[in-house]
Amino acid sequence: MDRRKVLLVVAAVVAALGTVLVFLYVRGADDRAEQRFETVEVLRAVAPIEPGEAIEAAAQAGKLKLQPVPQEALLTGYQTSIEGLAGTVALTRVYPGEQIISSRFGGASAAASSTLPIPEGMLAISVNLSDTARVAGFVQPGSQVAVFHSGVDPQSQQPYTRQLLERVQVLGVGSTTPVSTTTTTQDGAQTTEQLPRTLITLALDKRDAQKVMFASSAGELGFALLTESSKLPADRGVTAADLFRS
Repeated sequence: MDRRKVLLVVAAVVAALGTVLVFLYVRGADDRAEQRFETVEVLRAVAPIEPGEAIEAAAQAGKLKLQPVPQEALLTGYQTSIEGLAGTVALTRVYPGEQIISSRFGGASAAASSTLPIPEGMLAISVNLSDTARVAGFVQPGSQVAVFHSGVDPQSQQPYTRQLLERVQVLGVGSTTPVSTTTTTQDGAQTTEQLPRTLITLALDKRDAQKVMFASSAGELGFALLTESSKLPADRGVTAADLFRS
């Protein structure tokens, strides 16, 4: 076999190997994407479960429902049936939308002394948020969130959005209440719609609690869901003047 034929054979082998490697990479990427968005049917509360209420009683009353949850949003101790919690009662109030997890249930004696798990030296306060402001319902007890505030600057009278707190622990997700919102179009027509708002309970020190309570009455709050590695350095926020600046 002359040199030219050898080079052609080598080129064909390299091309075939490259095709196989590309195929394997694409298939692996597809598998990773599917795994990321794959959901698991887990038990979630659809009605409030009171402290001391037996898991069997809650299920019989229709307060539990299997619902799909993305794998990345699964909490430690999630349940797919009540069998793993048989004979237990709720240690704290479980709000609609919360995943049913083992740490929220225990024996009757434990329920008698259980309270909201507020970290030492902290306060617990609740704020009322829309679904979009609480990351479409992905915020759950134990989540870490950044708090943003949208309001109007008292000096410039210009609207802004700015980071208020870098990292806050969520203690509980409360009941959802529909709130009527009326909007007016340019031709004067009014449209009223029901928007759900949900109570979120946070663990804060006194200073941050004051900030959140004031901000909630002087504008709109919004949460951003964090991971352990999320870093949000403070900045001056965004106004209409620099909205499109890089």
